[in-house]
Amino acid sequence: MSTVTSVLHPLFGSGDPLFSNGSGWVVLLIVLIKVLVVFTALMVAVMLMIWFERKVISDMQSRIGPNRAGPFGLAQTLADGIKLFFKEDLLPDQADHFVFKLAPYLTIIPAFLSFAIVPIGGEVTVAGHTFELQLADPPMGILFLLAMSSIGVYGIMLAGWSSGSKYPLLGSVRASAQMISYEAALGMTVVMVVLITGSLSTRAIVNAQAAHLWQWNVIRLAIVPFVIFFVAIIAETNRPPFDLVEADSELVGGFNTEYSSIRFALFYLSEFMNTITMSAITVTLFFGGPDGPVPHIAHLQWLWPILWFMGKTIAFLFVFVWLRAALPRLRYDQLMDLGWKRLIPLSLGWLMVVAGFVVDGWWGLGMVVAVIGAAVLIGRSFSIGADRERDRAIVPPVGIRLWTRPSEPAAFPAEPAGSDLPTPPSTEGGER
Repeated sequence: MSTVTSVLHPLFGSGDPLFSNGSGWVVLLIVLIKVLVVFTALMVAVMLMIWFERKVISDMQSRIGPNRAGPFGLAQTLADGIKLFFKEDLLPDQADHFVFKLAPYLTIIPAFLSFAIVPIGGEVTVAGHTFELQLADPPMGILFLLAMSSIGVYGIMLAGWSSGSKYPLLGSVRASAQMISYEAALGMTVVMVVLITGSLSTRAIVNAQAAHLWQWNVIRLAIVPFVIFFVAIIAETNRPPFDLVEADSELVGGFNTEYSSIRFALFYLSEFMNTITMSAITVTLFFGGPDGPVPHIAHLQWLWPILWFMGKTIAFLFVFVWLRAALPRLRYDQLMDLGWKRLIPLSLGWLMVVAGFVVDGWWGLGMVVAVIGAAVLIGRSFSIGADRERDRAIVPPVGIRLWTRPSEPAAFPAEPAGSDLPTPPSTEGGER
C-alpha cells in the first residue's frame, strides 16, 4: 500500500473498498472528486432548502412566496446571496478583528464536516475502482460527529464576545447555554444507538438496520430516543420553537448583531446547512439511512439507495418547516426546563434501560424498576421545589392579578404576617 493510501485509509474509512488497492494517486483523485461533489451538492441543497422553506410556509399561510427570480422563484436565494456579497462589510471599532472574522467559519465548517460521515448510498464502480457513496467512514465516526457539534458552540460564543458590544455578548451566552444544555440529551441518545449496534462507524450503523424494517433503530429503541434526539437537534440548530438565539424581540439580533454582508450570510448559511446535516444524521441513526426496497432494474441498482436517502431527508426537512409555521416561540425558562428537567433525566433513564437489556434481559427488567422508582422521586422533588418557589415568590406569577376589588375573591394568596410586600391601595371613595 502506498504512502498516500496509508494516510487516507484511517481518515476516510476502514471498510471502504476504495482503499483495498495500492493505486495511491488514483485513490487521492477519487477522494478529491468526492469532496468537491459533496461540498457542491450540500451548497445547492442549502439554496434549495431556503427556497423550499419559504414556499412551504407561504403555502401554509395562503401566500405566493418567491416567484420573481427564476422559474417558481428558484433563483431567489441566489439573488439574495449575490446581494449580500456586494453589501458593505462592517467591522466595529471595539471588536477583536481576527476573532470577529474567524467566528463565521467556526460555525459553517463543522456543519459541512458533520455531513462528511453520512452514508448517502451503497457502493458504485467507476473505471474499475469500487467505492462507497460516502465521503468518509472513519471507525470513530460518531465521536467525530459529537466533536463537530461541540465546536459549533465556539463559533457562536466567539462571535458575540469579539463584537465588543454587550448585546451580542448576551445573545452568545444564551445561545451557548441552549446548545450545551440540549447537547447532553443528544449525546445520550447517540450512545443508545452505539450500544444497540455495537459500532461507532456510521456505515456499520446503517448496515445493522438493513436486514428488515423492524431493524431500524427507531423501532428497536422504542421511539423515545428518536423523539429526544429530534427535539434536541431542533434546539441545537436554533430552529423554531427554540429560536431564542437571535431573540430579535429582545436583543436586536443576538450574537450576530454586529455582522453584515457575507459574514452575516455565513451564519445564515450554517443554520440551514446544520438543518440539512442533522436531518441526514437522523435518517442515518434511526431510519436505516439509504436502506429501502430496490427494484431489479438494470444499471440503476446504485440509484435507488440515493433516492431513498433523499426522500427520508426531505421528509424531515418538511417537518422542520412545518414546526416553524405551526408553533409559537417558547420562553427561555421553558426551554431550559425542558432540556434539564425533562429530556436529560428521560434520556439518562432510557440509556440505563437499553444498557441493561444489552447485557441481559433480567438486568433490563431490573433497570426498568430502578428507573421508574427514580422517576417518581425526581418528579416529586420537582413538584415540591415548584410549590416552594411559588409560595416564596416576591412577584406573582404571570397572568395572576395581585390586587382585586373588595367584592372579588383574592387572586393571590395573602402575604404572611410581617411581610415586606406593599399593601394594596385603598379603593374607598371610588374606583381605582
